[in-house]
Amino acid sequence: MKEIVIGPNDAGQRLDRFLEKAFPDLPPPLRYKSIRLKRIKRNGSRAHIDDRLLPGDRIELYVNDEYLGLREDSRLFEAASPALDILYEDENLLLLIKPQGLLCHEDAHEKRDTLVNRMLRYLAASGQYRPEEEQSFTPALCNRIDRNTAGIVLAAKTAAAAREIDSLLRDRRLEKRYLCVALGMFEEPHGVLRGWHTKDTEENRVTITARPRPGAKTAVTEYRVIACRGTYTLCEVTLHTGRTHQIRAHLASIGHPLAGDTKYGRARPGEPPRQALCAWALRFPVLEGGVLRALSRREFRLPASFLPGPFFDLFKDDVPK
Repeated sequence: MKEIVIGPNDAGQRLDRFLEKAFPDLPPPLRYKSIRLKRIKRNGSRAHIDDRLLPGDRIELYVNDEYLGLREDSRLFEAASPALDILYEDENLLLLIKPQGLLCHEDAHEKRDTLVNRMLRYLAASGQYRPEEEQSFTPALCNRIDRNTAGIVLAAKTAAAAREIDSLLRDRRLEKRYLCVALGMFEEPHGVLRGWHTKDTEENRVTITARPRPGAKTAVTEYRVIACRGTYTLCEVTLHTGRTHQIRAHLASIGHPLAGDTKYGRARPGEPPRQALCAWALRFPVLEGGVLRALSRREFRLPASFLPGPFFDLFKDDVPK
């Protein structure tokens, strides 16, 4: 028999969802059968699949040990770089500054040194994350940006914060603004681009067209020209839809690919092959309750010193303070 005591980060979940995360080796049919036959109990009594767990609940599992190995904890984060730039931190939330060239999450080529692993290393070293004490929750990034895009990334240190941030992102209540350097001179200083977005998963490339086509989703991109230097234009961009590579593909579709973008444009001789794009500003809406309420109406901006060069260096005096 194994007994688990529900902590704050495990509370609020349905019992079956908790078991799925905490014991991934327990097959779903056996999981549900064990609940039904009272081989999995809550506080010594019959449990139900849709029970909402409370802090302090005791979950008793009368199931073969082979199914009850704890989640695999590779602790890959211990091998990550300790370098981590933090824009803001409280007991629930981190606002991280991701440099250009660093992955948010692992891929087929890099599994250790990622932004999420750097964050976990920092939290473990500071005593804020103890993997051995968590059953179903791991601090996590709540949004992600491309490897070669710099900027602000939200990270939840607690399950409650993760749920609230996910809700804000899902309802598009968090205002996110980007800075980019595009090629060419825009005809209008401000515009709202509307198009149809199609993604080629195999090629990891998207196409934006003026007319709808099968499988396409709407894409709405608002831009505002801040300054021009020669053939380069600094723009502030607001996304009204959240599509893959939306800014890069949408601006390229109107003849203004991002400087350095070799996927949707073409790097000029001597230009670095990295798109001049950063997640620049983040503004929270009115928050009247919840663990994030202290952030109500607060806005955060990426310090100018973190804007990736060399394209942004051309506009160091033009970036809004």
